[in-house]
Amino acid sequence: HYKGAVTSALETHCQTVLTEHDLAKPDYLATVDINPQSPNFCKVIHRLPMPNLKDELHHSGWNACSSCYDDPSKRRNRLILPSLISSRIYVVDVGTDPRAPRLHKVHFIEPIDLFWKCGLANPHTSHCLGSGQIMISTMGDPSGNGKGGFVLLDGKTFEVIGNWEKPGEAAPFGYDFWYQPRHNVMISTEWGAPKALGNGFNPADVKTGHYGQRLHVWDWTTHKRIQTLDLGEEGAIPLEIRFLHNPAAAEGFVGCALQSTIFRFYKTPKRDWAAEKVIQIPSKKVEGWALPEMPGLITDILISLDDRFLYFSNWLHGDIRQYDITDRRNPRMVGQIFLGGSILKDGPVKVLEDKELNSQPTPRILKGKRVQGGPQMLQLSLDGRRLYVTTSLYSAWDKQFYPDLVKEGSVMMQIDVDTDKGGLKLNKNFLVDFGAEPDGPALAHELRYPGGDCTSDIWL
Repeated sequence: HYKGAVTSALETHCQTVLTEHDLAKPDYLATVDINPQSPNFCKVIHRLPMPNLKDELHHSGWNACSSCYDDPSKRRNRLILPSLISSRIYVVDVGTDPRAPRLHKVHFIEPIDLFWKCGLANPHTSHCLGSGQIMISTMGDPSGNGKGGFVLLDGKTFEVIGNWEKPGEAAPFGYDFWYQPRHNVMISTEWGAPKALGNGFNPADVKTGHYGQRLHVWDWTTHKRIQTLDLGEEGAIPLEIRFLHNPAAAEGFVGCALQSTIFRFYKTPKRDWAAEKVIQIPSKKVEGWALPEMPGLITDILISLDDRFLYFSNWLHGDIRQYDITDRRNPRMVGQIFLGGSILKDGPVKVLEDKELNSQPTPRILKGKRVQGGPQMLQLSLDGRRLYVTTSLYSAWDKQFYPDLVKEGSVMMQIDVDTDKGGLKLNKNFLVDFGAEPDGPALAHELRYPGGDCTSDIWL
């Protein structure tokens, strides 16, 4: 599967994976021009292919962030690209020529470095640290079992230093993480064992314990795991986690995919941590689908920089939602938009019972292109007015749930946001069609702005 990436304020980088019909091609980093005044608006202006095959580029992170900005020598000029399947980690130079990124000194970290130095594999989330180092969470061990550890990279040489966590402290599963130094805490999430999810989703794997349902609380100073929050069945497969951006805040939100719930986590008066469910998306009773009930499948969440709005995508139901989180314990939906999904009127699925909608949504046609798949990865501009979305989740799951997405390629869209009262509106002038790529349809996943975005920086 050809996977791609997107970047910037006037450009944006997106990780892209080639679709299955052409596995002989490498994944690549795509640079997209998002300047409405440019003659190349909505076009891929550069593609950086990786030097290996079957990497599954997934998420990315910067070498430096706002935590480092008291040091004038630090620049956000390298993009770290972990490969979810191959376990390679690429370092991309986006500073020399932002419109034409290149591999940094042809530098990439081979899987053997993670295996032998850390006993870890399947790297996922990358965050820069205030120390200048880079930390990457992992999902597995070299045998494909679940293992939630953390790899430290040198911020200058990009060599593997070793594990961040203390020996024996790794979590049973891993995925995403976010740290908050003022509260001496980091919290990580769980997806599942790589060997279970590699060939698609099997509900039986949930019952046999191959997927997670816990949050892990870490002491930021000692690197020890000090608490585990079991979210129960309602919190199965907790994926993206976000603290509020305010560095003094001791709370945030996590999206749980399987039961389509949002949990708020918070520091208690006793100074330990707890979690409570604050949003529940009802499943829909259906026929013509794999199961009698279809969850929304919350796959990505983010919080606006002013900590006022929470956004998330329901990849199966096909909608993006915007919630006012001014009252942290009682989020209020203020925006919703449908962009594809599995319950469309002209599709094979018939909705028998729906607690939210009176009718099934209509297909989304944008610039003559039918949107395949559902809204997945989100990225919000710093001013909160432009929400970008791509439609690929993970190639094995894309193939299982949205085979037409694999055949026709994913898209990148822009949602215009009402930052006053709330509201989401599709920008009908914006479409990046990764189905029309020179080497065939591609699956675009995560997006990054070189100038900064709402999921990059963590303030000290």
